Amino acid sequence: MQITDVRVRKVTSQNRMKAIASVTFDDVFVVHDIKVIEKDDGLFIAMPSKKIPNGEFKDIAHPLNSETREAIKNSILAKYNEAE
Repeated sequence: MQITDVRVRKVTSQNRMKAIASVTFDDVFVVHDIKVIEKDDGLFIAMPSKKIPNGEFKDIAHPLNSETREAIKNSILAKYNEAE
């Protein structure tokens, strides 16, 4: 599976969320609402999630291995940095 498109929309806010991304795979499947979050040690991505009744957040979609997560993160952050 290849990442075929990444779209990043920067967010102007005072909190730690810096952007929202959409990633397309093989030109046939897209995941929306991936958040770019700023922490003290740099940027990271948070997969789309929903709040469950006990107040916790549960991922709606997420990679099943670290290599895929890293590829998604690197693609999103590269696009984010291009827009600066």
